[in-house]
Amino acid sequence: MSAIAAIAVVSWNTRDLLERCLRSLTPETDAGVLEVWVVDNASTDGSADLVRNEFPWVNLVASDENLGFGRAVNLVASRTATPWLGIANADIRLHAGAIRELLAAAERDPGAGALAPRLVLPDGTTQHSVFAFPSPRVALAVAAGAARRPRVGDRLLLPGAWDATRERRVPWAVAAFLLVRREAWEAAGGFDEDQWMYAEDLDLGWRLARAGYPTRYVPGAVADHEHEASTSQAWGGERALRWQRNSYAWMLRRRGWVLTRTIAGIEFANATVRWAGAAALARIRSGSWPRRRDRWRWWMRMHRTGLERASALRERR
Repeated sequence: MSAIAAIAVVSWNTRDLLERCLRSLTPETDAGVLEVWVVDNASTDGSADLVRNEFPWVNLVASDENLGFGRAVNLVASRTATPWLGIANADIRLHAGAIRELLAAAERDPGAGALAPRLVLPDGTTQHSVFAFPSPRVALAVAAGAARRPRVGDRLLLPGAWDATRERRVPWAVAAFLLVRREAWEAAGGFDEDQWMYAEDLDLGWRLARAGYPTRYVPGAVADHEHEASTSQAWGGERALRWQRNSYAWMLRRRGWVLTRTIAGIEFANATVRWAGAAALARIRSGSWPRRRDRWRWWMRMHRTGLERASALRERR
């Protein structure tokens, strides 16, 4: 039996999580459904040796440099020819039957180019992993409090408002784990290797959609996700800021200066107004207001990055 999907697991200094990931892929590999590849990005924690010694059936690429996420997956794509390509972080653990659920969803929706499972965080909550593409409409909806209106918030996939139990097509999904149809992957051109870290999944989802291959969210397929296990080692508390700045850099490159500045301006103005209100109330009240003030100050800092000079943003890939 020929494998249906080649899974590209990208690893960087997460040895124990990599072991957990590969063990979760073992049953489907033994059944001939998957072939598994690990691209280890020059880890120093023995990750490559783990694969060699404990998982001899895995195709290992032990890179002597950090290729980044997209370039590592592209390498596996270029060496395989299965009908489906799986994209996986090493901090993912698939639940039993997840691959079957994703492939069953593909039969229900043969036009879907990518399939995304429900991601479960260590505390048992569902990670917000599907999003609308950035737009002034979405930014204005957030500023107007659309998340408090369940139907609107769910339609726009806003954090705190979306229905994580409903299967549907979505604009794009976090690439902690994705199953991508090979023809869709080739039509989109794979990952853009210039998008070295962060926003590469946003970019892939954007190009898949433009090529006519939507993404489908499949909550019946479940994967545990030890969120940001690698990036927290690299950037610590600054990782969210880095993600936002790189997302604005992506907008500038793909959507243009006017749209990028418009979205950043709406988001920054909203955060500033809310910070000012929370700061005023924090002077006269205790409780949650000081935390709200600090949270909105952080959001101001995040979205100020979208108002940086175009030349500075272009360097963020």
